[in-house]
Amino acid sequence: MKILEKALGFNPAITTLRTETIAGATTFLTMSYILAVNPAILATTGMDKGALFTATALASAIATLLLAFMARLPFAQAPSMGLNAFFAFTLCQAMHYTWQQSLAIMLVEGLIFLLITFFNIREMILDSIPQNLRYAISAGIGMFIAFIGLKNAEIIVPKEGTFVGLGEFTPMSILGIIAIMLSGILMARRVKGALFYGIIASTIIGIPMGVTQIPDNWLPVSAPHSLSPIFCRFDFEGLVNYNTLLVVISLLIVNIFDTVGTLVGLAQKTGIVKPDGTIPQVKEAMMSDAFGTTCGAMLGSSTITTYIESASGIAEGGRTGMTSLVVGMLFIFSLLLSPIFLLIPAAATSGALVLVGVLMLDSVKNIDLGDIAEAFPAFITMITMVLCYSIADGICLGILSFVILKLCLGKWKELNWTLLVLAVLFVLNFMFA
Repeated sequence: MKILEKALGFNPAITTLRTETIAGATTFLTMSYILAVNPAILATTGMDKGALFTATALASAIATLLLAFMARLPFAQAPSMGLNAFFAFTLCQAMHYTWQQSLAIMLVEGLIFLLITFFNIREMILDSIPQNLRYAISAGIGMFIAFIGLKNAEIIVPKEGTFVGLGEFTPMSILGIIAIMLSGILMARRVKGALFYGIIASTIIGIPMGVTQIPDNWLPVSAPHSLSPIFCRFDFEGLVNYNTLLVVISLLIVNIFDTVGTLVGLAQKTGIVKPDGTIPQVKEAMMSDAFGTTCGAMLGSSTITTYIESASGIAEGGRTGMTSLVVGMLFIFSLLLSPIFLLIPAAATSGALVLVGVLMLDSVKNIDLGDIAEAFPAFITMITMVLCYSIADGICLGILSFVILKLCLGKWKELNWTLLVLAVLFVLNFMFA
């Protein structure tokens, strides 16, 4: 017990090993959908799906175990559901980077994130971005993720004249609708692991529909897939330009806000926040996130972040790093179950994507909609993320509209030099892109 107390913060006075174990299992079950969704999203770039599964499980395990021992908090980490979409659909599809170049960008972002966390620069960057825009970024990413889920299930399809529209009722789209409704019903009934159960049930339903394809001689257990197709496949050629600089800045902004916002929310649930508002071990939690992102890029995965689904384990009584240890070990065990997760069709994951979007939309209620000077930039941020099919463009246009509006209203004091520099960089990007 003394070893556990020193290494993981385990305190028998406030919790038990059984409680922490159940809490860890609950968190893993709630967030394990990432093992199906992350490879499915990143595989659209041409990356090997089996290797992506291994990378996702290992990156999640490494980051969560680092958090368990460094921060000793009951949180879990895995590839970000916003930034994996940024990787696949913004960097690779919209901006035409190769996935090897995108991995190099993720590595650079992870190393910079390590530095700014170590030197406490993250507070300065965080303080420079208006509170309402932070909420809008989170909500916009949620809507973007939901849109991707609808698109992957072919519920929303390209339409001439209207750009997008409702697709036909094919087996794929019907399964997507079933997945979304089933996930929504399970979450509304507060079923622990609702997204996970929704994915598994939809995958099974997809078998007689012909959407879920079972290979010949399929077995549910196998040795982990090799990482060699994606391990350290960095390509730095052609990355020294304004576009890449803006991409890295956008990644840093989203990563900082996503992680800090989640940590604050989860810390409130555990009751560890001090009277002055500070959170114990928050820097260590941020460092584990940065280390995880760097390791994840080397393994072939996208940016790591702290998962809000950790709240499910906290609700079960998880209070220490012991909970995180259990989550990390379960991610390692999942490496043997890759055939099950790789069976899952894109339509079956649409429920998880849409419901994650619903959860992220929660931040809208914190936006000051009564002041048009605050509401307008927030709205621009959210809607352009979806309509431009780009998280980066949404952030750029949101900050630009905020700066222009405040300048025109003569509210100089509400701006800072960091925002002004970002605005200039964004304008240069749009002019010369």
